[in-house]
Amino acid sequence: MQADLKTFHQFGVYGEAVVTLIAVQNTLGVTRVDSLAADLVTAQIRAVLEDIPPHAAKTGALGSKEVVAAVAAAAAGFKFPLVVDPVMISKRGARLLDDDSIRIFVEQLIPRAFLLTPNLDEAAAITGCVVNDRASMIRAARKLVALGAANVLVKGGHLQGDALDVLFTEAGEIHEYTAPRVATPHTHGSGCTYSAAITAELAKGASLAEGTSLADAVRRAKDFVTRAILTNPGLGRGQGPLNHHA
Repeated sequence: MQADLKTFHQFGVYGEAVVTLIAVQNTLGVTRVDSLAADLVTAQIRAVLEDIPPHAAKTGALGSKEVVAAVAAAAAGFKFPLVVDPVMISKRGARLLDDDSIRIFVEQLIPRAFLLTPNLDEAAAITGCVVNDRASMIRAARKLVALGAANVLVKGGHLQGDALDVLFTEAGEIHEYTAPRVATPHTHGSGCTYSAAITAELAKGASLAEGTSLADAVRRAKDFVTRAILTNPGLGRGQGPLNHHA
């Protein structure tokens, strides 16, 4: 959430937040995760919507099947694009969604997604397929669109060689984004920052009809994350954060 809000600020939009869980963590690992009550999450969403409704929104770690279902129910009434980042495993390997939660995520939340942004492991977990190269990323994206997502961005940050991401759109278009791989452990929050940057770009466009295409939003977000990793501040004794001043 801190990474999201910093990214929103850097992209010139006003960020609002709804807390879904509390994680005890630092750059060395996660030691505890407590999910909030689903009705408390729903109340926060309503408070935001009734006063300063957003032009775009994103999800991050949701934590429990009850919260996943609550967010999906609220999203049914959203009149703005929703970017769904399926945060299932923390950077240090802590599992953030159990099997029941993933099932509800697939059945109820993915169909609400204007854009779904899984990494390779998340795409594999949802589709049940091995996802480890460009061809399998495209196959996984097609399957995820078939599950109801309007558009899918499969992030290949764990591939060998250049960092390749593949966007598969509802029109059937395929866009590819590459950046040189940076040899650094300081990539904590890169996925959250990426999806937040895309969300900010969509919000600034207010609607895709006003000139901000999804492909452009992803490209700008990819450039920002690449610069943020390259210029990371080197904080922490483990996997440190990006440079959100990039």
